Amino acid sequence: MTTSFKIKSRKTMGLAAMQGRGFYYPFDLSFDSNNRIYVLGRGHDYDTRGCRITVMDMNEEYHGTFASFGTQDGQFMWPSSIVISNSDKIYVSDEYLNKITIMTTEGKFISSFGQFGEDDGQFDGPNGLVFDNENNLYVVDHRNGRIQVFDEEGNFIRKFSSQGKSEGNLNLPWGITFHSDDRLYVSDWGNHRIQEFTTDGEFVRSVGSNGDKEENILHPSSCAIDDIGNIYVSDWGNHKLKVFDKEGDFLCSNRGEATLSEWAKDFLNTNVEEKEARLKSNLDFDLEIFKNDPFKESAHIEKLFWCPTSLTFHKGNLLIVDSSRHRIQVYNKVYKV
Repeated sequence: MTTSFKIKSRKTMGLAAMQGRGFYYPFDLSFDSNNRIYVLGRGHDYDTRGCRITVMDMNEEYHGTFASFGTQDGQFMWPSSIVISNSDKIYVSDEYLNKITIMTTEGKFISSFGQFGEDDGQFDGPNGLVFDNENNLYVVDHRNGRIQVFDEEGNFIRKFSSQGKSEGNLNLPWGITFHSDDRLYVSDWGNHRIQEFTTDGEFVRSVGSNGDKEENILHPSSCAIDDIGNIYVSDWGNHKLKVFDKEGDFLCSNRGEATLSEWAKDFLNTNVEEKEARLKSNLDFDLEIFKNDPFKESAHIEKLFWCPTSLTFHKGNLLIVDSSRHRIQVYNKVYKV
């Protein structure tokens, strides 16, 4: 096992907010051709105002929001994934409505495709989205346990895999990532592993497994691949980031190192009483009181990941959507120590 690699925390972005500048249970993000970040907010059953898309950039400049909760064109119920095509069209999957919505980067509705079912072009909980180099759109069909492929207009091309536990089959898959060597990496949530496929759907290998060791993963939600082939996994069930080398050997793990974002600093400088209360608070609890329960640890310790849902590389930065903390943790790529 290689242990001479670590990742370096760079900064934290975002703020919990149901309206205006901020996110409320963000699930995914994507970049457009102008390097703007589109953060997909899921919201909550008890407050659906967070169901929207927030636009910002890496300098934390806020560029507004659009979309809302509902069943009309351009609205979402349970949005899960967002991807932006080379032509700057936004694609959003909706687990509840079982469709993919296509919008402009200004938030104007273009079209949608999909409906509930098991036939070609139908979905049961569509989730992860990614484009390949040929502008084909790969959709993770969550409860159908398969990947479906479409063109940019939403016309069905092909499908691969099926529900199951054996290698090459999927059990409630979540995220999907395309790598430049024409490989797809699927976060096989129910089987606790990452599965690699060719773009034609041929199974290549699997990485990770469930268990009590540090290198094991529990319900992975997303993964990202760097330029030398290292595999970064959002270990949703353990509330951690796990890193494997291109051979699938474990490199390192990280619990989260969040700091205050610029938006959070602005909020505290405006709300002085909350700032003073924060300064008096103990933000680092003794982990022993949580009896090795990662959920309880993450729920009580602010800096830790709490239900990370998505990983994205952009210009040497690894952006991790830290959903239950309503923020994005930003890291530099793996480096030797």
